Amino acid sequence: MARHRRFPFLSRILHWTMAAMIVAMLFIGIGMVGSVSEYHWLFSIHKPLGILVLVLVAIRLVNRLFNPPPPLPSGMLGWQRLAAHGSHVVLYALMFAVPLVGWTMLSAARYPIVLYGPLQLPPIAPQSPTLFAVLRETHTVLALLLFATFLIHLSAALMHALIFRDDVFPSMTFFAFAGDKEAGVTGSDPQSGAEGSAAATVAKKV
Repeated sequence: MARHRRFPFLSRILHWTMAAMIVAMLFIGIGMVGSVSEYHWLFSIHKPLGILVLVLVAIRLVNRLFNPPPPLPSGMLGWQRLAAHGSHVVLYALMFAVPLVGWTMLSAARYPIVLYGPLQLPPIAPQSPTLFAVLRETHTVLALLLFATFLIHLSAALMHALIFRDDVFPSMTFFAFAGDKEAGVTGSDPQSGAEGSAAATVAKKV
């Protein structure tokens, strides 16, 4: 049976970096709602972190075009393939939409978006209290949808890792594939594993 290829190294770096950032963003957003004393401090982190997510998701999309992901396992059912592709489309759309709506929302309120020191982003929307109120509600709804999609994505990944025990989850990690472990291979190069197995077979015959 054909081996499931691993995601490119840059794709894995971007994936796990953005996963950590999105989780941090969501919890910071919850902290902003639930805490009055820490609001301004959390808000000062939330703004540049959101812009960084926007930049990284753009880089990730370009990287995905030039370094496409490995194909899904041949044994996956049709609805599972559809769900996998659909969840990725929704996830990318929300990773773009949430920070963009947040940037537009702050622009409508004329809040400065300070990245670092004197470096600020320009407003991208006219000043309007009504627009700010609408976008604030939209930002909250989209953030909750992103969190729900993230949980679905995580649940599917854990299902592949713990129940199906296939190579889908390891292909996005830095761990060895299940087949490599069974063959006693510690690296990620299947060719070296095949050569090692052949050498061991020859040695036994000799």
